[in-house]
Amino acid sequence: MMHRKLFSRGLLLALPWIAVPALAADGHDLTFQGDAGFGGPHGGQAVEAALIDAESGEVLATQSGEVSADADPAFSLDFPGALEEGGSYKVNYWIDSNFGGGTVGSCDEPQQDHQWSRTIEMSDGAVSHVETHDPSSLTAVCDSFE
Repeated sequence: MMHRKLFSRGLLLALPWIAVPALAADGHDLTFQGDAGFGGPHGGQAVEAALIDAESGEVLATQSGEVSADADPAFSLDFPGALEEGGSYKVNYWIDSNFGGGTVGSCDEPQQDHQWSRTIEMSDGAVSHVETHDPSSLTAVCDSFE
């Protein structure tokens, strides 16, 4: 029994190390925000975003937060040191809205949990990207969060 506990603790300590996405060493910061337009329909709902290497499709990092009903920005997610000069990136994100069904905490179909994918325009330094709420441009992105 003692060996199982030690093995379990060792495994738990090792798994996060294995699962940590590869971020850029000495990279530039990305701040990904949603404007106040998200507040009305999504205030109080969870938002999760994945930074994706657009060339390989690899998920580099994920961040989560909550959409504010009355703040501007409605949400702000930081990816410190995540962008390399010359890199090509996108952010896939979803809001746990559960319109007409779905499961809390699970990325469901776009009609239930609103989902988007956005290309990130690089600059010479830190990047701040502000999204405008646009339910007409939904894109299925749940596979980025499995």
